[in-house]
Amino acid sequence: MNSELVNKFQLEDKIAVITGGVGLLGMKHAEAIAEMGGTPILLDIDDEKGKTAAEKLSVKYSKNCSFYNCDITNEDAIVNVKNEIIKIYNRIDILINNAAIDSKVEPDGKKQLSRLENFSLKQWNLEISVGLTGSFICSKVFGEVMAKFGRGVIVNIASDLGLISPDQRLYRKDGLQEDEQPVKPITYSIIKHGIIGLTKYLATYWADKGIRVNALSPGGVFTNQPNEFTSKISKLIPLGRMANEDEYKAAIVYLCSDASSYMTGSNLVIDGGRTII
Repeated sequence: MNSELVNKFQLEDKIAVITGGVGLLGMKHAEAIAEMGGTPILLDIDDEKGKTAAEKLSVKYSKNCSFYNCDITNEDAIVNVKNEIIKIYNRIDILINNAAIDSKVEPDGKKQLSRLENFSLKQWNLEISVGLTGSFICSKVFGEVMAKFGRGVIVNIASDLGLISPDQRLYRKDGLQEDEQPVKPITYSIIKHGIIGLTKYLATYWADKGIRVNALSPGGVFTNQPNEFTSKISKLIPLGRMANEDEYKAAIVYLCSDASSYMTGSNLVIDGGRTII
């Protein structure tokens, strides 16, 4: 085995900040970092889950994994977290902008709140603030640290819906009037399109500072969704299925490591082929 090649995938002693760190994919990103020798630092607003997750990661991988209860839409809070991390580790090597709200708006009686006509400005602002503004703030604050050190990696988690619009046929229910039909809300796809744009901007902005910035666009992950939904979406995917929850870990390692040393401003699409047809 070519040890020089294998070594390019190592993340030994790298300090990696992961927003939305206790969510399904956030935890998988953290596992990927830890498995390759890095130290994941989880940011989230779920205090109980966060502390438990950090403790489990620390024990399993013999790493001093940390958790910070932090609202990523609050710049002062992010600056405080940055200062704490620098005190402990003296650097930040990796930022994974993973936090987002995947809105599952429930109907209010027969009024389907997910539909564009009924979608509230309050919900729009909330989801934009977490998914897009939060990524901007974290990139600004943690990226500035990386720039001072002359090295770093930012990975923005986009989506296949950052390339295509939601296929609303996936969510239709028999027997409902058109104005009662559930839909994927407007925000998620728009935010993920914006994340890809943010990636390109940051990649050129910090190219001379040794910071690489790329996006990962995963497809849907199977988490025991109803059979009707999984059957519909699987027909839209050339590989014929949704992703398993572990299938993006290798991509995270690749994007965060020297294995992708000549890659910046790119969007790595791993969606079973859904966006190619």
